[in-house]
Amino acid sequence: MTSLRVSLSRRPPVDEQPIEIVERKGIGHPDTIADGIMERVSLELNREYLRRFGGLLHYNADKSLLAAGVTEPAFGGGKVIEPMLIVFGDRATTSLAGEVIDIDEVVRRAAKSWIRENLRFVDPDLHVRYQVEMKQGSAELTDIFRRGSKVMGANDTSAAVGYAPLSRTERVVLDVERFLNSKDFKRSFEETGEDVKVMGSRYNNKLDLTIALAFVDRFISSESEYFRRKDEVMERVNSFLKENYGDQFESMEVYLNTLDVRGRGVGGVYLTVLGTSAEGGDSGQVGRGNGVNGVIPLMRPRSSEAAAGKNPVSHVGKIYNLYAYEIARKIFEEVPQVREAYVWLLSRIGHPINEPTLIAAEVSTESSLEELKNQIEEILLREISRIDRFVERLIDGEVPVY
Repeated sequence: MTSLRVSLSRRPPVDEQPIEIVERKGIGHPDTIADGIMERVSLELNREYLRRFGGLLHYNADKSLLAAGVTEPAFGGGKVIEPMLIVFGDRATTSLAGEVIDIDEVVRRAAKSWIRENLRFVDPDLHVRYQVEMKQGSAELTDIFRRGSKVMGANDTSAAVGYAPLSRTERVVLDVERFLNSKDFKRSFEETGEDVKVMGSRYNNKLDLTIALAFVDRFISSESEYFRRKDEVMERVNSFLKENYGDQFESMEVYLNTLDVRGRGVGGVYLTVLGTSAEGGDSGQVGRGNGVNGVIPLMRPRSSEAAAGKNPVSHVGKIYNLYAYEIARKIFEEVPQVREAYVWLLSRIGHPINEPTLIAAEVSTESSLEELKNQIEEILLREISRIDRFVERLIDGEVPVY
């Protein structure tokens, strides 16, 4: 029996609170690389199982470590001394009815394709090593896939939360990273790598942004050129902010690569060989990066589950984590009186995923909750009844996960 709860939020919407801190790790950040690769592994396993057996088999590919390599950056171009290492852990079905699946090959193919598509300067054959440690799953969890249910049973007792809408600070942090990693920006600033991190802090209506942006050494001939190009990047970012957010904040201050110190040569600038700190400075891990809505919102409740790499038909750590945001967006869009909505979903292991133990919504509104409660409950029940359609979108990779 599903418990349905709708309540009134006692806190003001985040946009109206005095302090807000939001982070976004870009596509070349080591943690985002780990998320991206393991989600690609998940999609490749979906395709392989569907092609061979007509349905998904048990797997979870959400345990991974990206161990940093060793490089020697230099003005005009440095060198890679030791490649990065990706360790793939967790579980996957390796055979069925006597037919063996080459999990090792599927995993490596998935990782290399993601790297080629997202990291311009990383050669997946030269700059990365791969260690696949994915083993057969536990008997009971694997048996979930053989029980013949149209809707799969949850493979864990887990909770997730989602919210809508994004705050101004969340939008600007997300948009600035996407701008810095856009094709148009990279055409103008080819010397900037994909490793971008944006930290936004708002106090009342004043916004500060601290940006870390890797520069690629082969395009930078000297320290003076580095600082000249850095200044040009700053100008472009400030123009982007003024054009898109100039009327939304009282002031906006931007800081870029604040560890830099003039006069220290390579040791005083953020210079990389491959455009990512994973080449030599920082390791990465699934689940330490962005939430499924693309940001790390420190003032909001967040799920503890990493969605990337989990199977999309029974693992509620993925399904509920993503679906809670979608349901919250539906409430915000369909009920105009709602200023902010939170949705919680709680599963019980073995119970069908369309029968959560609890569905709860918390809304901010100036209207009477009694006037809105029935409409919100209808949205909750309608959306949970459609979860099978959402699962199909997850299987096909149509829902962004990181």
